[in-house]
Amino acid sequence: MTEPQEPQRSVSSRQNIRKWLLVISFLLIPVTIFYISPVIIMMGAAEGIVTGGILLFILIFFLSLFVARLWCGWLCPMGACQEIGSPVMKHTVADGWRNWIKYGVMALWIIVIAYSFYGAGGIHAVDPFYGTVNGISISSLDILMIVVIIFSGIFAIAYFTGRRGFCHILCPQAGIMVAGRKIRNIFGWPALQLNADAALCIDCKKCSKECPMGLDVNGMVRKGEMEKADCILCASCADTCPKGAITYAWRNK
Repeated sequence: MTEPQEPQRSVSSRQNIRKWLLVISFLLIPVTIFYISPVIIMMGAAEGIVTGGILLFILIFFLSLFVARLWCGWLCPMGACQEIGSPVMKHTVADGWRNWIKYGVMALWIIVIAYSFYGAGGIHAVDPFYGTVNGISISSLDILMIVVIIFSGIFAIAYFTGRRGFCHILCPQAGIMVAGRKIRNIFGWPALQLNADAALCIDCKKCSKECPMGLDVNGMVRKGEMEKADCILCASCADTCPKGAITYAWRNK
């Protein structure tokens, strides 16, 4: 006799909110892309201008001291691009050397920005709207085509390397936020984090299946190691666990 199947748990309201925020973030790309573009940041630095992108990345770093990579899981349009297309991405990014590339990209990017400011003779101005037209990033068909190509490339990387592959491998923002989380973990002040009770786990592996970063969350629960550099604190694992083995809250280390 076939055993009765456990009813599928519905998506939580928290995950509905998160996914809608990602959709809105993606739709706002024509306005916001220049505020998150590493290229625009470097262009501004070459003129001695602190752009909106630099201000945003400084804010993201300080936020990461308390909420790690929450930005990636809830608001990043580049992450949204990959997650919206996740139904066609069946595999995950393998552990290994590729996951370290983003730190090299981050270091190189910071060095180039610093050198650009040096070459410009220092900081001459702060312009949060640098490169935009009345605050709008995409002001012509040519720029729109460039942005389409960029996001197509991000999607292609994720398609061929695994779920949110760009976040795993190439995103310089990721390295900045991981650094912030490492600092928090050293000092141990209260922050948003995942915790798990392995005794409640029934090894259904729904947590791993739902993780948009493709992490082995089930293995993390079993090992009691919920801190992962590539965790984006989206809470998908906590919200899908039928036994409440994973919790998501503001806690001390």
